[in-house]
Amino acid sequence: MGENKEYLSTVQEHGSIHISEEVISSIAALAASEVEGVCGLSANLGSDIAEMLGKKNLGRGVKIAISGDTIAIDCFVVALYGYSVIDIARNVQEKVTSAVESMTGAHVRSVNVDICGITLPKDAKK
Repeated sequence: MGENKEYLSTVQEHGSIHISEEVISSIAALAASEVEGVCGLSANLGSDIAEMLGKKNLGRGVKIAISGDTIAIDCFVVALYGYSVIDIARNVQEKVTSAVESMTGAHVRSVNVDICGITLPKDAKK
């Protein structure tokens, strides 16, 4: 398996299943981006440069910590102006927890939401 990557591993009757932290990050990022009032997820400079070079990272703006069969998730969200940030954060927590648990079978210990920016809707920027 890859270097410096965590995996969620389970042993099944017919063999083992290993789910990469990148897969879990992608699931969480896609779920968070579907929440009304979320403009997007905040990425760091390194992932912005990688995206410019054509290396898409669906899990950008999400940090994963795997401990045994539980997962802690941090989501760095940019919200749309006019929406309640408390409601956005709560909805992101619910949606991400539901998506990750249903797709991986693991228990999500926590979903921490950091609202790190506010932006205007696209039609209001004109």
